[in-house]
Amino acid sequence: MVVARITGRELWAWRNWAIDLARGSGVAKREVDWLLQSVADLDRLTLRLESIADNRSIEMAIPLDRLSTLWLDRIEHHHPVQYLVGKTFWRDFELVVSPAVLIPRPETESIIDIAIDSSTSAQQQGIWVDLGTGSGAIAIGLAKTLPAASIYAVDCSPAALAIARLNANQLDVTDRIQFSHSNWWSSLAPLQGKVAGMLANPPYIPSQEVLQLQPEVVKHEPHLALDGGIDGLDAMRILVDTAPEYLQPGGIWLVEMMAGQGAAVTDLLTRQGCYTNIQIIDDLAGLDRFVCARLRG
Repeated sequence: MVVARITGRELWAWRNWAIDLARGSGVAKREVDWLLQSVADLDRLTLRLESIADNRSIEMAIPLDRLSTLWLDRIEHHHPVQYLVGKTFWRDFELVVSPAVLIPRPETESIIDIAIDSSTSAQQQGIWVDLGTGSGAIAIGLAKTLPAASIYAVDCSPAALAIARLNANQLDVTDRIQFSHSNWWSSLAPLQGKVAGMLANPPYIPSQEVLQLQPEVVKHEPHLALDGGIDGLDAMRILVDTAPEYLQPGGIWLVEMMAGQGAAVTDLLTRQGCYTNIQIIDDLAGLDRFVCARLRG
């Protein structure tokens, strides 16, 4: 919706002002362009080439003074820019986000590709569960990539589930995903022994380290989705111990973890005794980010 029109010269002057503030506050310059692209029909290349610095008319979804207020809020109060604009990009789609959900990170995107690469054609037509769905990113990614699968998305937060449902509706996959307000598996008893794949990005940061994270995270993102207990592995233990009741033989257990936790998560899976083909998988930065295993049998 067009609310205001300004000239390219005005917008370019605003961009330079915002970048100067960012430099003095340790905020990445690219966030200025994320904000601009969210409120004006501009692509990244146009901004980079300075080709808007003229008197052309640019349509804006918000007035320039409101844009300035948002950017000052980002700088002074450390509000993540994704919350300020109410959306973020993940894989090849856009998601609504709010402080009710963790902002989906680029490193998590690979979990969908790992699931596909690790599964058989039969499993790709089976039941898949996203535990702790948050914004619905993983469940939606599965729905878009596995058109023949049945997807279940679970979260213990009603506010998070509301965001996930909104995203599924906007991305036209509502009929592909069943949402459930539940603590992990507790509402999914009918699926025992039937699940082809379980994916999760659980809270995995040790409690003492949560408060040492960037102020954008500590002050604004939900601690429920971050705090993994004293050693960061509380949720991992639950998922390791409970998943065998729900996975079918050969079913996939796939989680994201904090870099450096691979050996500990592998040990949990090994000692539980029901898993085989346990693998630590790096993210695109070369950090151990995922653990994938299969249920024996």
